[in-house]
Amino acid sequence: MNSARNYLLIGALAGFLAVALGAFGAHGLKNMISPTMLDVFNKGVHYQSIHALALLATGLLLREQPLPSLRWAGRFFTLGILLFCGSLYLLATTTNRSLGMITPLGGLSFLAGWLLLAIGSWSAGKPP
Repeated sequence: MNSARNYLLIGALAGFLAVALGAFGAHGLKNMISPTMLDVFNKGVHYQSIHALALLATGLLLREQPLPSLRWAGRFFTLGILLFCGSLYLLATTTNRSLGMITPLGGLSFLAGWLLLAIGSWSAGKPP
């Protein structure tokens, strides 16, 4: 399995979906949910956009240095998008407020991803 290719693909698809969901929020949800819930939805779009780029960077680094820390960074960024952004989308568009309990787990996944990306970036610069 080619981790670099996978994270480049996931990052590109996450970016595509962020743009599509952003447009849906701006045009489709604008009059259907409260301004507060629209802000929640848009927060998910914002974080998904940032982490789509992080996945692309991770994939590019993995092409050069197939380090475990970089593979784990990609996994945690992906998990963060699913848990953090996904829970915000569902929180904003459904009446199930218990989904908000999942959001911090996604935030922790994002933090882990960034830390692992930093570790991998540092390790990638060292001579073999």
